[in-house]
Amino acid sequence: MRYLLMIHQDENLFRNGAAASATSMSSDFAAYNEAMKKAGVFLGGERLQFADTGASVRVTEGRTEVLDGPYADTKEQFGGYYMIEAPDLDQAVAWAARCPAAQNGTVEVRPIWELTGN
Repeated sequence: MRYLLMIHQDENLFRNGAAASATSMSSDFAAYNEAMKKAGVFLGGERLQFADTGASVRVTEGRTEVLDGPYADTKEQFGGYYMIEAPDLDQAVAWAARCPAAQNGTVEVRPIWELTGN
């Protein structure tokens, strides 16, 4: 079964003056990526730019509304993801716990809703 590991972290940890922290995290993520590839669970993943570089879109009664940045003002922002293949939720959670982002943020684990018939 495929799972999405969604990384939620405080972006301020990686902004202005936090470059040393980001550099050490990069090597941690490189090791994590390699471990997932070696185990055959890695399907894909990307780091996202900061939330204030994007937009949130909503359509209500045919009218498009665009908000700059994230929809909600929260301490943690959605900063990246991994798509993995795991036999069950317990194994997906085990991989999420190994993610370096879990040390200072949250890694949400969600199964992919597989479409059938197409």
